[in-house]
Amino acid sequence: MAISKDMNVNEKIRAREVRLIDSNGDQLGVKSRQEALEIAQTRNLDLVLVAANAKPPVCRIMDYGKYRYEQQKKEKEARKKQKIINVKEVRFTPGIGEHDYVTKLKNARKFLEKGDKVKAAVRFRGRAITHKELGQEVLDRLAEECKDISTVESKPKMEGRNMFIMLAPLNEK
Repeated sequence: MAISKDMNVNEKIRAREVRLIDSNGDQLGVKSRQEALEIAQTRNLDLVLVAANAKPPVCRIMDYGKYRYEQQKKEKEARKKQKIINVKEVRFTPGIGEHDYVTKLKNARKFLEKGDKVKAAVRFRGRAITHKELGQEVLDRLAEECKDISTVESKPKMEGRNMFIMLAPLNEK
């Protein structure tokens, strides 16, 4: 796993003079790069460039391997805590049969209960596009039957030959 921000360490630091900060956070003043490297090596630690744009650049004496490990642990923890919301699509036709509708309604409810968003689409084929109100009724019925576990995120709208509605799960807090 690659760390998001690679830093310049030890010999990779190119500045002639650096403002040196101790591993405890105390300032040691402005030192030459060579002198700062020697101080870090006597303590068996690394010299890490923290602020390259400062005048003079700021370097810190620390255990770089341990620092990288801590950063990776923090990133991993942050990834665990974030909720990934998927968008599931359920497709209908304007003249959908009752049993087909019920099956797709069950699927939509299952997705919403799992915490996913649902994009319900009505596909118009051939002359069916002249009866947009039939598609609108199917989507309105779906929204009505799912309103106990979802909210309508976007009203029905046409995109080409399809009419869409977005349903988002209710927040359980």
